[in-house]
Amino acid sequence: MSFSYQSTQNASLSPWALRSFSTAARTASAAAHGVVSTNFFDLKAKDKHHQEVNLSDFKGKVVLVVNVASKCGFTDQYKGLEELYKNYKDKGFVIIGFPCNQFGGQIESFSQVNYGITFPLMDKIDVNGNKEDSVYTFLKSQKTGVMGLSRIKWNFEKFLIARDGTVFQRYSPVTIPSEMIQDIEKLLSPA
Repeated sequence: MSFSYQSTQNASLSPWALRSFSTAARTASAAAHGVVSTNFFDLKAKDKHHQEVNLSDFKGKVVLVVNVASKCGFTDQYKGLEELYKNYKDKGFVIIGFPCNQFGGQIESFSQVNYGITFPLMDKIDVNGNKEDSVYTFLKSQKTGVMGLSRIKWNFEKFLIARDGTVFQRYSPVTIPSEMIQDIEKLLSPA
């Protein structure tokens, strides 16, 4: 699906029209990658042992999805992520880390050895491009990043998923884990 616009004498698209085109383009991209779900818990992923995991196993929990790495300027976020996980896991919160090879070399065991993380890590994936994992195709189709762009910019970009499987918020790599506490507590609180 492609969109074109022919300008006629100072005609311009309204912000609403631009958002509509952006949403349509993201939806088309998701469909092209085989993602037709509108709910995170309908998806599947592979764990670090290459075994398929139904994300419905996390249904009813608040989920933070993070593309993680071992060698980047944001690796200190592992400390804050593990602290969040330990503080809220008994209240229905889980973090799922997806190692990514697209932003430099990563080693899956690095996070466990150097930071003692205990939250689930999945198999290494691509978060952008033709080989991107369907989980990230879905997430990016639901919440855009800076300037309405869907592309993952760097490691430690985060998506917060509500208990009902909808994407509540997307956070940039510079957002430290403690800055998400208010949103996490809001989603964990009884309705």
